[in-house]
Amino acid sequence: MDAEVAVIGVGSVGSMTLWNLAKLGIDAIGFEQYGIGHDQAAAGGESRIFRTAYLEGPEYVPILMRAYELWRELEAESGHDLLNLNGGLMIGQQDSQAMRNVLASIRQFELPHEVLDQPAMADRYPQHSMLPGETAILDKRAGVLRPEFAVSAAAYAAEAHGAKLISHATVTDIRSEGDRVTIRTPDREYTARQAIITAGPWSSRFVPKLKSHVTPYRLVMTWYLAREPANYTAEKFPIFIRDTDDAHVFGIPTLDSGSVKVAPHAAYGAVHDPDNLNRTVEIEDLENINAVVAKYLPGLIPNPVRVSAYMDGYTTDGQGLVGRAPGEDNVWILSGFSGHGFKMSTALGQIGAELATDGRTALPIGHLDPARFAD
Repeated sequence: MDAEVAVIGVGSVGSMTLWNLAKLGIDAIGFEQYGIGHDQAAAGGESRIFRTAYLEGPEYVPILMRAYELWRELEAESGHDLLNLNGGLMIGQQDSQAMRNVLASIRQFELPHEVLDQPAMADRYPQHSMLPGETAILDKRAGVLRPEFAVSAAAYAAEAHGAKLISHATVTDIRSEGDRVTIRTPDREYTARQAIITAGPWSSRFVPKLKSHVTPYRLVMTWYLAREPANYTAEKFPIFIRDTDDAHVFGIPTLDSGSVKVAPHAAYGAVHDPDNLNRTVEIEDLENINAVVAKYLPGLIPNPVRVSAYMDGYTTDGQGLVGRAPGEDNVWILSGFSGHGFKMSTALGQIGAELATDGRTALPIGHLDPARFAD
């Protein structure tokens, strides 16, 4: 037996799962087909959003609150700055479902926030053009995460705690056989008591019963030059999500003293083979996001100076998969987070470690149970 628990994929969620297992003293081994901190799937692109006033619904807030604590713990352990809480603006029509969800999260969990009307937005955040009927909510526990650094910090912290880390090792098959799981790579076979699948866009390969419900989607991220870069620093320009009319985008302050990341919240189409992601971004791919930038962020030049393509696994209902793989006793899956898993990945890692060791977790994951999709 090579380990008690094998983690398949040491990226956004797998690195955090390996770290949490290793902290518990569990004999764990992680397999990653690329290098640690790579940009081939969901963790690339320099920055991700963290937020707690959650427009997807208040059921996520306890996970996010625990994630925040674990982000700070990982920073302290690794010595790296991973999360900058510079605040987060949620912008939308006052009576929209998304804004109602944000307020429901705030009220249920008494989250620190401010509601900003249009005069307040014009005074404090004039970088944004507001439409009639729009309002903004400032989530004071929101900010910017650094994904590549975070994945590397967690993976190497796990290794320091005693976990085995095998990079550039493609897992070709996983077989559950009685009280053990066999993991096959091109070089050899490994065995573990349990396996946790955290392979992002590749996860459905290992759980065929979920294949029709989990699809890799292509994501395109874009960066725009600021006419006055000093107005778009973290101190002056909180992260934002705009969910209104023709704009469903997010944005992050400049990290390089010049360019500002603004990108669609939606994916750009299915990826039929995650081993062959099309990273070429065509001019027509940029028409909608350029128009949104021109309309709502007039201080940015609406032609991107940088574009990148990534991918993530999306479920048919937009909710992640956290729990036992259908039909398996000792295989678990944490995947399909549909573009909003990174912010909570530290807590998801804790959940994965608890499920593999105790079979349960105190954090609320009923809405993420893979059994809802079992064919």
